[in-house]
Amino acid sequence: MPKCPCHICNQPLEYPEELAGQQVECPHCGTQTKLPVMSDILVRIPSAVDESIRQSAESPIASVAQKVLSNMGKVVVGKEETMALALTACLADGHVLFEDVPGVAKTMLARAMAVSMGCPFKRIQCTPDLLPSDISGSSVFNPKTTDFEFRAGPLFTQVLLADEINRATPRAQSALLEAMAERKVTVDGKTHALEAPFFLIATQNPIDHEGTFPLPEAQLDRFLMRLQLGYPGTDLEIQMLQNNQLQHPIETLEAVTDSSEVLECQAAVRNIKVHPKVAGYIVDIVEASRNHDDIQLGASPRASLALFRCAQSYAGIHGYDFVTPDDVKYLAPFIMMHRLLLKPETRLRKRSAKDIMRDILNSISVPQIRTEDLNA
Repeated sequence: MPKCPCHICNQPLEYPEELAGQQVECPHCGTQTKLPVMSDILVRIPSAVDESIRQSAESPIASVAQKVLSNMGKVVVGKEETMALALTACLADGHVLFEDVPGVAKTMLARAMAVSMGCPFKRIQCTPDLLPSDISGSSVFNPKTTDFEFRAGPLFTQVLLADEINRATPRAQSALLEAMAERKVTVDGKTHALEAPFFLIATQNPIDHEGTFPLPEAQLDRFLMRLQLGYPGTDLEIQMLQNNQLQHPIETLEAVTDSSEVLECQAAVRNIKVHPKVAGYIVDIVEASRNHDDIQLGASPRASLALFRCAQSYAGIHGYDFVTPDDVKYLAPFIMMHRLLLKPETRLRKRSAKDIMRDILNSISVPQIRTEDLNA
């Protein structure tokens, strides 16, 4: 039977063809949804945990993603969706900010991803006394050669964890900006290129703000996604205890791919098809954030590109060579919410960025694309 998403809750609705064009009640949220007339509209409700898609996928991106996610699942239990989103950002050649309470496996996720991808991993524990040279490295005098030699800092790796990034001073935080945007570091007037792929995972605690330095909007804009892990369910937490009874699973985790395959996947992501209507849908969402009455500063063109690239990566991970509007609608909150600067009166009314994004997505009509349009 044909399938279409509810325009309010975005859950899939299956219906017989004779009901096309009629109003029906959504069984998930109870609202009235008009069914499309065209039964061949391209609709795919994304699911980060759809194992049938992963197992049947033949694309190289999906094959690598399946191996990495399955391997990470040995360490981080029950967070398949968040792990898929983090991998989406990595294959889109971006960076991720995890904003969550301590002890929910943010560091373990970063380590598990680095080990699974066969990439070198380093960690920076951010503190107020951290200096930029502690991150990027510095020139050290060598008495044997009577010359200064550059000693690389922890920034020179492929997967970097900046733990509690908001505890570092703005001066130290700025040492990451050039690396995040341009994949290079300038020290003492000399520029050093970083080895690709370079993936930064930063964490911060949204509760304890004492002694912290909030990230400015320009730095938040450089993170492709902001994600949360949250607490596990009861059964999953019991499983976690059992998995850690003898030793931590990270100690026995082995690589399932290497950095060269990751680079190939990043290149393949750029070949995922994006229909002009889908690209227009992305721009409509971003433009709506700039004109919303509750938003003081909307998303920048960097957000448009981030949503475009992440949609390609997300489709590729699930074994598809095209992007649908559903992919864009699903990913938009993770990519845009941390880029929105709300008006003071909006916050006084206890309206959050999540509420604003829901308004924006519900106010924009989702483009209808036929399957044959992809090959047009």
